Amino acid sequence: MKTTYYGQSAIEIETGGKKLLFDPFITPNSLAKQIDINDIKPDYILVSHGHGDHVADLITIQKNSGAQIICIADIAAWLNGKGIDNVHGMNIGGSFNFDFGRVKMVNAIHSSTMPDGAPGGNPAGFVIYTNEGKNIYYAGDTALTYDMKLLADEDLAWAYLPIGDNYTMGADDAIKASAFINCKNIVGMHYDSFPVIKIDKSEVAEKFIKAGLNLKLPAIGETIDL
Repeated sequence: MKTTYYGQSAIEIETGGKKLLFDPFITPNSLAKQIDINDIKPDYILVSHGHGDHVADLITIQKNSGAQIICIADIAAWLNGKGIDNVHGMNIGGSFNFDFGRVKMVNAIHSSTMPDGAPGGNPAGFVIYTNEGKNIYYAGDTALTYDMKLLADEDLAWAYLPIGDNYTMGADDAIKASAFINCKNIVGMHYDSFPVIKIDKSEVAEKFIKAGLNLKLPAIGETIDL
């Protein structure tokens, strides 16, 4: 299983021969200038919520790849209105089997509005139960919440957590979240793309080490094994 980081919260996971792309915000991100979205051809695109820094390249990448989009029902309806029909709508607490494994949509504490001002439904995170036997948590944009404790028994191999603060939880709360979800392997996301979410990577890394956690902060475009 591999993961590639495209900046902000744009993550790709390759599992069972399928590519899952999360929250594609690449072209407007000045830190990801070297990434050509025309080279990104996922089988699925998972959308946590409707903000522009999560869906900026969604329609372009979907049209280039034919990927199926997995998202909350409200965003699915919005996409249908844009002429995109290869969409699987879900809602919080629901789960569904796909050819790479099972997806469960879980709660996130945030807001959600589409770039054109349309309502984006509730923000969400995802638990991916892959056919390879590794369970992954993608938190999306969220505050620290006690709901995360519901994931403690999910045998999570890795978790993608926001660490940039201001719009989401920061590093300190992400460390608490790691304890709530009972997962020691963390990939940080949602940081550095804007001045208010810029972090001191060395300081953050030291905090995670002191907490006994394995934090990965891949460079944009870097692929690592999970």
